[in-house]
Parts: sequence; structure tokens; C-alpha cells
Amino acid sequence: MSEEQLKAFLEKVKADTSLQDKLKGDDVDAAFAITKEAGFVITTDEIKQAQSGIKELSGNELDIHVVAGFWKS
Repeated sequence: MSEEQLKAFLEKVKADTSLQDKLKGDDVDAAFAITKEAGFVITTDEIKQAQSGIKELSGNELDIHVVAGFWKS
């Protein structure tokens, strides 16, 4: 996911409480499907990396971690 897509996704998640609720689980496949349904391209590997804390988080990614709840460090 590009930085621009990440910012757009973050804004969409911040504005949509039902999307926030959908992303609160630990199910990577469900999170992938939800982001795809919302019109964003993200791989399951990116989600898994974020969940396991392997990926270093930028400021925007950290915001998504907090807002979405499905990215765990």
C-alpha cells in the first residue's frame, strides 16, 4: 500500500465507525477483504507484518494501528 493509499485509508477509517468496528478483530483474511471492499489495495503479508510488529510503523501507520485496532504491535 502506497503512502497516499495509507493516508486515504486512514481518513476513511477515522470517518467510518462501522469500518472501525469491522477492523477490530485478529482475522487477517477478514481485514484484507474489508480493505479491498473499501477500495484499497493491501496484501495479507502487509497486514500480517503489521500485526506481528515486524514492520516499522510510520506516523500514519501508527494512527491506523490505533484507529483500526486490527494492527497489533
